[in-house]
Amino acid sequence: MTYVVGYGPRGDDRSAVDLAFQFARSRPAPVVAVSVVPQGWGTPVAAGVDREYEQWAAAEGRQSAQLATADFAHHPGLAAEAVWVAGRSVPAALIDQAMARDAALIVVGSAEEAEPGRVRLTSKTDRLVHSSPLPVAIAPRSYRTTSRVTRVTVGFRDDDGSWSLLDRVAGIARASAARVRLVTFLVDPARRPVTTDVSHAQAQVIDAWMTRAVAAQAEAVAHLRTLGFADDEIEHGISAGPQWHAAVASVGWAEGDILVVGSSSTHRLAQVFLGSSASKILRNAPVPVVVVPGAGA
Repeated sequence: MTYVVGYGPRGDDRSAVDLAFQFARSRPAPVVAVSVVPQGWGTPVAAGVDREYEQWAAAEGRQSAQLATADFAHHPGLAAEAVWVAGRSVPAALIDQAMARDAALIVVGSAEEAEPGRVRLTSKTDRLVHSSPLPVAIAPRSYRTTSRVTRVTVGFRDDDGSWSLLDRVAGIARASAARVRLVTFLVDPARRPVTTDVSHAQAQVIDAWMTRAVAAQAEAVAHLRTLGFADDEIEHGISAGPQWHAAVASVGWAEGDILVVGSSSTHRLAQVFLGSSASKILRNAPVPVVVVPGAGA
């Protein structure tokens, strides 16, 4: 088993490397930083130019591997390797490397334009998230840590996808000796004046939804107990707010937390589709996010 890191040197942002080593401290396995450089054309007509292009790409790959090795120095005593490969598609090359190296997951960083401490997908990582058969972990911009994973929070919706995800999260938490936290997010849209019938009906719907969510979480907690989790290893709650930012922030986050979200269970390509709720949670998360593909992946 390994942890494969999609490594692209971007200034001082070694966030993906730090996150990979966080997983390695929790469940020991080598970290492999993979830099993907452009692949040459490979046509006889462009042989001379192609050779020069390949030489340039190889030099870029070697330099990137050297920078990754320098980043490893922040995490002494943990097994790590830096490699580079040529490929026409960065996501496809990372998936190939992850499958060949028996990776538990693929780890990437956030976009350069992301605010420090926030998760943002690039066009490449967006394609990776929607095509990888393995979980993909995304580090917030400028993420730094020397801790292990201590708590795994799962966004729980009480649908088929959430129940399948819960079992996979339980496996992640058990392997990492981490606690599990179930959170159901409720974003309450702005209500109309209380004098209208619509507002009253909306309040009734929200109250009924809350009642159902509480019952579903109790059922999920009972299920975790059957998997061997003790009561002090399980947390659960409902987080409500007028916007996604407020709902996600009000949960309370600490060093060692990671958040796990799953794909949409209603989309015809559920195994590779990140639903709208999961996307909003991801964009507002202040901790690393692991996107787990559906069971059909």
